[in-house]
Amino acid sequence: MVEGGVTTADKTEFTECWKTVWKTPYIMRLAFSAGIGGLLFGYDTGYIKLFRDRFYKLILSLMLHLETIVSMAVAGAIIGAAFGGYMNDRWGRRVAILGADIVFFFGAIVMAVAPNPWVIIIGRILVGLGVGMASMTAPLYISEASPARIRGALVSTNGLLITGGQFLSYLINLAFTKAPGTWRWMLGVAGIPALVQFVLMLSLPESPRWLYRKDRVDEARAILEKIYPAHEVEDELNALKLSVDAEKADEAALGEGMITKVKGALKNRVVRRGLYAGITVQVAQQFVGINTVMYYAPTIVQFAGFASNSVALALSLITSGLNAVGSIVSMCFVDRYGRRRLMLVSMIGIIFFLVILSVVFMEASSHAPKISGIESAHFGSNSTCSAYLTAPDAPRWSCMTCLKADCAFCANAASEFHPGACLDSSKVVRGECRAENRVFFEKGCPSKFGFLAVILLGLYIISYSPGMGTVPWIVNSEIYPLRYRGVGGGIAAVANWCSNLIVSESYLSLTEALGAGGTFFVFAGISTISLIFIYFLVPETKGLQFEEVEKLLEDGYRPRLFGGKKEKSKDQVESI
Repeated sequence: MVEGGVTTADKTEFTECWKTVWKTPYIMRLAFSAGIGGLLFGYDTGYIKLFRDRFYKLILSLMLHLETIVSMAVAGAIIGAAFGGYMNDRWGRRVAILGADIVFFFGAIVMAVAPNPWVIIIGRILVGLGVGMASMTAPLYISEASPARIRGALVSTNGLLITGGQFLSYLINLAFTKAPGTWRWMLGVAGIPALVQFVLMLSLPESPRWLYRKDRVDEARAILEKIYPAHEVEDELNALKLSVDAEKADEAALGEGMITKVKGALKNRVVRRGLYAGITVQVAQQFVGINTVMYYAPTIVQFAGFASNSVALALSLITSGLNAVGSIVSMCFVDRYGRRRLMLVSMIGIIFFLVILSVVFMEASSHAPKISGIESAHFGSNSTCSAYLTAPDAPRWSCMTCLKADCAFCANAASEFHPGACLDSSKVVRGECRAENRVFFEKGCPSKFGFLAVILLGLYIISYSPGMGTVPWIVNSEIYPLRYRGVGGGIAAVANWCSNLIVSESYLSLTEALGAGGTFFVFAGISTISLIFIYFLVPETKGLQFEEVEKLLEDGYRPRLFGGKKEKSKDQVESI
């Protein structure tokens, strides 16, 4: 700590993180146990693909929109994140995680034994509540139990477990694609990480900063002595005392109560600036389109021209694995190069590859094979798409036109790229097509651009994961004053989940209206706006003590291209 100013942290290598946790394994135990909450969310986003495939027809028969089914857990997560902020400040981070585990576990059991989709929806809402609570609590707990010099790498374990959960769900899905009744096991297995985390957290303490805030100083000291070297413990306690004393003075002036605390947070200049940064990165994380890409990865791969469900799932498994690798990269570099720099570089890569993806998908659509009247008539009028038979512009139809009419494309026997048949998408007709050794396309068209599209999709994920994938949660775990940390993190997490809901609800409709290429271009435009907001609103916090971050926000900062900070004049500070 440096009195009266903010210092730039020394560069921290990934090896420093492992050196520290090797000497003090208790730190990694805390981080890993809390980070299991990320595994819950990751597995949920992965197994939803199997849920959609198995229940698609029944969902339509119940007049339920597919996007709404996908979004049920997200809607629950919005409520869970809001309530989680309150729980964090009132009862502590540990209690919030335990509560999230209980809700998630029961939600998983409800889905596993559900007799119909309506019950699964109830289970998904419960799962969403648990995920929402855990999503903002786990990074906060890890952050407050980590030394400042390796805090970023440890909080990144939460992101690593999110991507690990997605990878695991795709792996299981691929292994049991044709197994009967597998969906119940997949939904039920989601409760195991919650149960494991609940047992582990029972033996772990509360956050030392929350304990100190509640005047349980001796307990806080005992935990800090397990985390920090002996000569640093008193410095940490002194910094906590200064911060808590200031916050208690604010509390005495503003009063108690959740609504009062929210109002106080919005009136507090430091918290307000923290929210500018925290909400910006959380909203940007969703509007680059990543969760939609992960939800619908197999479908997107089929859009690229790969008809087989198994092939699409295998390629999706690869993209999910790249996402996990990116999280490891983040752990290696977030404490060395900083949060702000990683996000800026990440956003530039995201925008570039989204634009290229947009062009590739547009080209694939424009070069889709034509529909042949002769090929379609070959299967008879009962098997031919009814919309095609009655369309006045049928001679101009292509494979993409056929798919947009909710029909399927049966490829030409000589070559997939030659004119083919537009048929009904029923299981019987699919069998007729395949009986002639033809490929049956239901979600995408044959394309010479398919492999390039998958490569670009992988590069997009590699650009996203190390920066925008993990860093927004790190920033939100360290940018708010202690008194408002639960409220601030909760508000930002709600913004994240609301953005997730908007994107997941609109993706399929956008794809139908604009095509995959147009949808990626929209995401690229929104990402460009997000990049500008991140540049101007998000400061660098690497290696800083929480109290130094608060001082940084109080004094003000000028944006610089790749990190660093420069104090503003008093007049500039007062104007914000």
